[in-house]
Amino acid sequence: MLDGLSEYCTGKLAEHGCPSVSVAVAERGEVVLAAAHGSADTATGRPATPDTVYGLASVTKPMTATAVCRAADEGLLDLDAPVPLPGADRWPAPTVRQLLQHRGGLGPYYNWDYGDGERVRDPDRYAVPYRAPGTAFGYANLGYRLLGRLLEQATGQDLGACVRTRLFEPLGLTGCHLGPVPPGPAPSALRYTPDGRAYPDYDCGHPGATLGWAPAGELALFAQSYDRLLKPETAAAVRHALPVNGHLGYGLGWCLSSGDGPLVQSHGGGGPGVAAMAVAVPERRLSVAVLTNCTNKAARDAILQYVLGELVPGHSAESITPTFTGPPRPMTLPEGEWTGRISAPEREVPLTLRVLPGRQIELRLAGASATVPASASASWDLHASFPLQLPTADARINSPELGLGLRLEAGALTGEAHAYKNGDTEGRLGNFLSHPCTLAPA
Repeated sequence: MLDGLSEYCTGKLAEHGCPSVSVAVAERGEVVLAAAHGSADTATGRPATPDTVYGLASVTKPMTATAVCRAADEGLLDLDAPVPLPGADRWPAPTVRQLLQHRGGLGPYYNWDYGDGERVRDPDRYAVPYRAPGTAFGYANLGYRLLGRLLEQATGQDLGACVRTRLFEPLGLTGCHLGPVPPGPAPSALRYTPDGRAYPDYDCGHPGATLGWAPAGELALFAQSYDRLLKPETAAAVRHALPVNGHLGYGLGWCLSSGDGPLVQSHGGGGPGVAAMAVAVPERRLSVAVLTNCTNKAARDAILQYVLGELVPGHSAESITPTFTGPPRPMTLPEGEWTGRISAPEREVPLTLRVLPGRQIELRLAGASATVPASASASWDLHASFPLQLPTADARINSPELGLGLRLEAGALTGEAHAYKNGDTEGRLGNFLSHPCTLAPA
């Protein structure tokens, strides 16, 4: 099986500057291939092995989702019950199901705590919907933060213990863990920037979305066996997907392919020093896991496509790779000036936006200005990124840029303002802080 895999992995690790990869294939409940290449620790030369534990980033979400669904089967919570948000808002609270499906109306968000004393003060302050729950897909780590808290309240266990006792132990996955640091005994892969700098151990404000760990073989087994823990009707609900784009939908914690061919179930993950992917073809009881210890996803993606191309006839990358915003299109807003505010947790931040000839946008914010090209997409009538600092304490930590995604509705521009940092080729991966934003014609 996959006779050329070793050579292919070695080549792609070198091409993309990735320290290591662990690959596993499981079929009918058994790991039939487990291989690792490269270094789990570049300073010591410790090699990666099939038993090496890797960070999962967002591949944690199917684990948290399965624990939520199992708690629902036990009568501890209701998938259609509302989940109160930390702050009052003009829309009804999203349901558990909507949060699992990323349809709770929350914006994108992540934050990292590297142990240097600089961290976002309270992630709950960003759990403010910018649209009504249930109206559209919007990938939201904060939704899984809320789900993790709900699990803790429903079960009386902390999140790591809840997932361990309800998922990992029943499935015999002794190397899996949810938390900032894996407990061992198997060694873990250190995590690296694209230019080879090691990350320290870190925490985040959304563990149920991000802080999973697993060896590749156990992740592959989880991807094809999690539904054994659920009632048949609950397992069916997990795979009932609402559309994300023309090729994919999102169910309860999993991306699911649409269209011709067998159902493909997948989830990817990326974070500081992590690029991970789990894929399953349920009707074949086949699953694949590819785990790397570098922020750059290029090696992960190439190796995954190689493996799936060999094992799944007719496989297309579109069946597993979500495009959340859709392809870009020309921005067609008329020229003119808009004024409004960004609703940050600590205060309202005024801004002025001018639509200029040639699809250029000028933004004035906190005494500074920048002019950049703008585009649009299926999700946004205006999308642009600016080299401007949002003047808030949280944004000043490690989010030096500002992005806008706005829709024209009822004569106003409404949507999201994101304080973020682009990548980690310098320093460490920054925080991504999402704020509601509204502007009206000046």
